[in-house]
Amino acid sequence: MDLKTIKTFQTIVTSGSFNRAAEELNYAQSTVTMQMQRLESDLGCQLLERGKQISLTEAGRLFYEESLHIVKDMERLQSRLADLKIGEAGNVRLGVTDPTASYRLPQLLSRFMVQFPKVKVSVDIAGTAALSELLLRGEIDLAVCSAPELGKELYFEPLFAEEFLLLLPEEHPLASKERITPENLQSHRLLITAANCPYRKKLESVLQESGGPPLDTMEIGSMTALKYFVGSGLGVALVPEIVLNPAPAGTIVRKLEGKVIDMTCGILCKLSDYPLKQASSRLYHFLKQELTVTRIF
Repeated sequence: MDLKTIKTFQTIVTSGSFNRAAEELNYAQSTVTMQMQRLESDLGCQLLERGKQISLTEAGRLFYEESLHIVKDMERLQSRLADLKIGEAGNVRLGVTDPTASYRLPQLLSRFMVQFPKVKVSVDIAGTAALSELLLRGEIDLAVCSAPELGKELYFEPLFAEEFLLLLPEEHPLASKERITPENLQSHRLLITAANCPYRKKLESVLQESGGPPLDTMEIGSMTALKYFVGSGLGVALVPEIVLNPAPAGTIVRKLEGKVIDMTCGILCKLSDYPLKQASSRLYHFLKQELTVTRIF
């Protein structure tokens, strides 16, 4: 018993004869007859009373009523499987670091889901190190973050540069300076992110090159929260430019002179999964196109 045979049976019932069903389905009448004989044999009961007019047996009425739901469910399943195969449907688990998670992703996902309404996306927000581990454990499918540590079985495609600017309270002693260098920060409290944050590691490397005494630092767990701590006068911070539109009241923005500390960001996935398939591939290529507006190459 297959779906075509069930549809043939339904067409016989609605058209009222084997001949009209054969014409409607573009089958030979012998094909329709053989399909019904095989169907009744498979079910072990008679479905149709043959004669001048076709009528349903009691078993035929039951099978017809139930088969309507079966055919609809099977057609729906076939459609969903076809969509899944070509990437038009499916579930994608996406990992993202801030500030992309807060300032870029909502608008990007909104446009993506208009184009691919059958694709369901779940979002994990964490640092690059945590997202790398989630990828390796198979708990997410891809991530938008900075470059992972070397030696991981991960594929990273750089797409854009996250640009950082220096944010200071308006009354800060450095606020009057037009040019601020890493050396100028040595005697002032610097607000920094968590120890395992790639941005912090790069920042510390740049500042250590300038020499001087150990930095006076205050650790803030969220990169997007840094600007609010600066606004409260707790110190200065290098923050992503994207979060400073607008800058908090009571603060000013300066470019840090000297070595660039911008972070390279891109899309990350397991090396064994690349190139991605189905819905994950759809999201990968969509994000790649949208996030390369500010190419770093």
